[in-house]
Amino acid sequence: MKIALLGYGKMGKAIEKIALAQGHEIVIKKNDATPFNFEGVDVAIDFSLPSVAVSHISTCLKEGVPIVSGTTGWLTQYDEMIALCKEKNGSFIYASNFSIGVNIFFEINKKLAQYMAPHHSYNAAMEEIHHTQKLDAPSGTAITLAEGIIESGSYANWESSDSVAASKETNTIPIVSKREGTVPGTHIITYKNEIDTIQLYHEAHSRLGFAQGALVAALWLVGKKGVFSMADVLNIS
Repeated sequence: MKIALLGYGKMGKAIEKIALAQGHEIVIKKNDATPFNFEGVDVAIDFSLPSVAVSHISTCLKEGVPIVSGTTGWLTQYDEMIALCKEKNGSFIYASNFSIGVNIFFEINKKLAQYMAPHHSYNAAMEEIHHTQKLDAPSGTAITLAEGIIESGSYANWESSDSVAASKETNTIPIVSKREGTVPGTHIITYKNEIDTIQLYHEAHSRLGFAQGALVAALWLVGKKGVFSMADVLNIS
């Protein structure tokens, strides 16, 4: 498979290492929004910056190249990209996190939120920890987790907070974001009342899980048309 890496930072290099080991070819490696030639490209993987992600995605869709994007911080234009994908009969996957483990974690989070919804004495809160170079806070993964809880009907919103102390009376899930050292990513969801505490915990040990998942998604997307998610890729929706 011939792959374009749109974003050649730490994630792009991790994807390259795995792809080459599996016998794939990297034909484009770039970080900016300058024009590029997609001739011969089977699929593109975008881990760039919010300032260029939309340009990368729209160019791929217009050129008929399947595109997988893990860049966060551009989602105010997400609906616009979905509309463009449908208009061009394109192929597109966006995920806040491509880790297979995290995407299973997303589904467990939704199921627990459904179980907890009738029990109003419990307050939900979240903490996420990442390396000091991460630009966005809360993380895209934390926002996806919060949205999964909101779907259960227990809460209406989430908000950045300095404390995980939560009250259901606010109808808002507090998310505490910490930036420490080289932490790849840790997410902790807590339900607590006066009687007990329930926690869901996921800790990434390296970027390899994100890179491997993105490559799995890219290879799965080739030959398909439409807008998909990692739940589709893993058949866990």
